[in-house]
Amino acid sequence: MNVSARPKITTWDYVTGSARLVRMTNLVIVALTQYLTRILLIGPRHEWKAIVADPDLFVLSLSTVCIAAAGYIINDYFDVKIDIVNKPERVVVGRYLKRRWAMGAHQVLNVVGAVLGLVVSPYIFIINVFSITLLWFYSERYKRLPFIGNFIVSLLTGLTLLILTVHYPANRHLVFIYAVFSFFISLIREVVKDMEDIRGDEAHGCRTLPIIWGIRRTKTFLYSIIVIFVLTLFVMARALQNNLLTLLFLLLLIPIALLLLRLYQADTRRDFKEISSLCKIIMLLGLITMIWA
Repeated sequence: MNVSARPKITTWDYVTGSARLVRMTNLVIVALTQYLTRILLIGPRHEWKAIVADPDLFVLSLSTVCIAAAGYIINDYFDVKIDIVNKPERVVVGRYLKRRWAMGAHQVLNVVGAVLGLVVSPYIFIINVFSITLLWFYSERYKRLPFIGNFIVSLLTGLTLLILTVHYPANRHLVFIYAVFSFFISLIREVVKDMEDIRGDEAHGCRTLPIIWGIRRTKTFLYSIIVIFVLTLFVMARALQNNLLTLLFLLLLIPIALLLLRLYQADTRRDFKEISSLCKIIMLLGLITMIWA
């Protein structure tokens, strides 16, 4: 397939292609997660109307969304050839959008995201610039290396929650627990996605864990990460002497146990895709526990 030979596209193709490029659904989830964290964990909950109307929260969340969108664009920009093998139906850059337009959009979104962060706080600005830099190097280099790319994405996922505590410091220990939760489940999912995409990654010289270790050894590594994940959650919940949170995490052991079972049984690309979806469900269930935390 020649991605440079772009078919004639309609305005609707352009709109839908752009939405896929920036993962519009994921961006909405990022914004909602930040708002829910601000209302349910930082609080006070009874002032939720004032929190929703808070201009600082809106600007902070918008800055995060802009940077995340820019990260998705630059990732697809560098991964066109790999995605043609792994996910040909999702290729946008070079098919619906010219490469120079994608790069321009990436730069504009990053500048807007950084400036919006500066409007809220110079510390938010520094974190945003750090995130922009990490996302560039992830897409350009580290994604193709073992583990470090997985770690960067997971770190930035947790950071979308932690950044709130810079401007809203109340209950930051509780927010930190959920940031750690997001970090670990994202790390597990990223490694699973590498197992799902092993064929295209290997064909283009990537050195991800499944490529250098093989599927079996990578599974063993994930078992270790899951055990550390569970232990860390319970240690932090107990450190806060939060019995309700401990109970909620106990309930989450049910889908986590299912994840372990499915991982043990997984053998095909479809299996790993289903596990990746299960990780998303566990992430959602974890966020739902904020209601009672």
